[in-house]
Amino acid sequence: MRSPRKPCGILRVQAPTMETETPALPRIVLTIGLPGSGKSTWLSDRGITPLSSDALRKLLLDDEDNQTENRSIFMVLRQLLRKRLQLKRPVTYVDATHLTAWERQPYFHLAKLHGCDVEALWFDEPFEVCLERNAARPRVVPLDVMHRMRQRFQPPALREGFSRIVVLREGAVRTIPPEGEHRQPDR
Repeated sequence: MRSPRKPCGILRVQAPTMETETPALPRIVLTIGLPGSGKSTWLSDRGITPLSSDALRKLLLDDEDNQTENRSIFMVLRQLLRKRLQLKRPVTYVDATHLTAWERQPYFHLAKLHGCDVEALWFDEPFEVCLERNAARPRVVPLDVMHRMRQRFQPPALREGFSRIVVLREGAVRTIPPEGEHRQPDR
């Protein structure tokens, strides 16, 4: 059973203001969603530099579209995350599709080892919107791949271990659990 924790905003880390106040736990924030759902754009628009599977493909394989070395790419991504956690960085965003609970599971293991929370930032855009955006991008994911990804997708759930799930859909933002529910209020 999880102990109640003080919630932190998705875009801010609150520093302690009094000596008796405990600092917020470090957080791993996973983006979750299909290609074209707006993950990378949302992060970029807010000036957030995430650990990105696409950026690592470009860096290591010279091609963001190269899917041949996914195991290596995510091993390096988790090594970088581990180092950020060791360096006590307060928030680390991880930009990838993270479509299944199985793909998300390693982050909970790292979080447990380093005493931090894992939050989901779920881009729950309609499939048709993702298809339109995907078609307009320089790097287009093939239609058959988009359909396969949609079939594999498993929505994030609190039972996986997320401290909260922030859902973004068509400009609206919803939090699971709602702010304040099952938690101590901000002071």
